[in-house]
Amino acid sequence: MSTLFEPTDLAGLPLSNRVVMAPMTRARAESTVPDDLTVLYYSQRAGAGLIISEGAPVSIEGRGYLFNPGLYTAEQAAGWRRVTDAVHAKGGKIFAQLWHVGRVSHTTLQPGGGAPVSPTATRGPKSMAFAYDSEGKAGLVATSEPRALETEEVTRITQDFVRAARMAIDAGFDGVELHGANGYLFEQFVNGALNQREDRYGGSIENRLRFVLETLDAIIAEIGGDRVGVRISPFGRLFDMEPYVDEAQTWVALAAAFEARSLAYVHLSDQLTIGAEKMPEDFAASFRKTYRGTLIAAGGFTRETAQEALRTGDLDLIAFGRPFIANPDLVERMQQDHPITVPDRATFYGTSGARGYTDYPTWAEESAAMKSEQEA
Repeated sequence: MSTLFEPTDLAGLPLSNRVVMAPMTRARAESTVPDDLTVLYYSQRAGAGLIISEGAPVSIEGRGYLFNPGLYTAEQAAGWRRVTDAVHAKGGKIFAQLWHVGRVSHTTLQPGGGAPVSPTATRGPKSMAFAYDSEGKAGLVATSEPRALETEEVTRITQDFVRAARMAIDAGFDGVELHGANGYLFEQFVNGALNQREDRYGGSIENRLRFVLETLDAIIAEIGGDRVGVRISPFGRLFDMEPYVDEAQTWVALAAAFEARSLAYVHLSDQLTIGAEKMPEDFAASFRKTYRGTLIAAGGFTRETAQEALRTGDLDLIAFGRPFIANPDLVERMQQDHPITVPDRATFYGTSGARGYTDYPTWAEESAAMKSEQEA
């Protein structure tokens, strides 16, 4: 029986345990270049078997939020090299999550103040971006009206991902994760309610999956499939993703396409923990029968539920998000049954320096502080 804390192998990459630190946007890089705090934040959490970085935009066009460290300039790559070196020095492994938000953006984030791009020129009525308001202040603003990508432009974005993947590997990442979840660009193409295109990227299931699969294949050709994972959020409703008729068939078809490729893993994001609808009860089993490779899932797991998922063989690795924010030593805390600190939501995002980012203590530090107080 697999256990959460035993070593495992991920497509030839040895992991010290089956705990994954899920990708989490923190919006701390004011210059979009990873800095000293970024290095400290990730190295503090190197006890995870695998870290998946926060989403790194693959271009200026791909941004939907201020202060995210990107992967499209030499300066950003040099900053990430410091992060990967620090994680590896502590025995950790780290993948870069590659990101393009599509229509979930604002003109103040786009090159030349242009419109965000999407499969169709339809704005999400409830979607918000973290950008500049009319007074030039950073904050949540309604997303801007997007423009529909021309057919020939789609391959340009694929090449942005290929370039970012190569940059990530050259910066020392152990692999990359294609962000195909949470209502961003790839899911906008996959979603049959939103994608009303009449070209080779719209209409049938095969056409709606074409963009993500072409991009995966191009990245695999560049860096090898054993270094490539992909994250999806079947039945997710973030950023105005609406249900559509052949939704279950679409995701199972994508599972079959993943099975036909030699990927490092597929990462399922169950959005129930962030207020979205849960995947249908029978869907995970159907997906698992179709995709037999390494499967990761994130979605409010505890140590107990994670162990059970591993015991049944439903999953191979378990991703934890928010618990890693306030518990840099989460693996040790779970293994030793120490209390799990609850993170401060007010400091999840934004440029507030170390507060709520790198100032959470380990259990050893907490214990030492409590002991000093008792002895004082």
